[in-house]
Order: sequence, then structure tokens, then C-alpha cells
Amino acid sequence: QVKPQFESRANMNCVVFTAIVYKTQVVAGTMYFIKVQVSDADYVHLKVFQSLPCENQGPSLENFQTGKTRDDPLTYF
Repeated sequence: QVKPQFESRANMNCVVFTAIVYKTQVVAGTMYFIKVQVSDADYVHLKVFQSLPCENQGPSLENFQTGKTRDDPLTYF
């Protein structure tokens, strides 16, 4: 659901967009940190906020880091 937000903000068109691993952090909703494969060798880390269900809003891309590899550790940022 955040692929269009990422492509727009990173000025990229991703043929591949596969989540590899994720971590969560509970706040007033849930913050997801997601490692996503965007090509054969390129990965990005996404920070996605999902508000509480009662707010009835979809996930929002908060931040991202490009230039990652499959072996880069997924950390909170």
C-alpha cells in the first residue's frame, strides 16, 4: 500500500517491491520498519506508520533509506 508513496518521494519506478523482513514499534498506532527489495541487488528500508484502527486511515510512509543491501541490518531510524 505504500509503494506509490515511495515511488513518488524517491522518484523511482520499482518493478520489484518485495518485503523481506520487518520490525515493529508500538506508538499511538504501529511503526513498521521494513526491508524491501526493489531490484535484483538493491534494497531500501521503509519507516511506515499505521494509525490505530479507530482512526480508519491507511499506512503512511514516514521516511525511507536507499542504497541498502540484503545484508544491511534493519534498524530503527
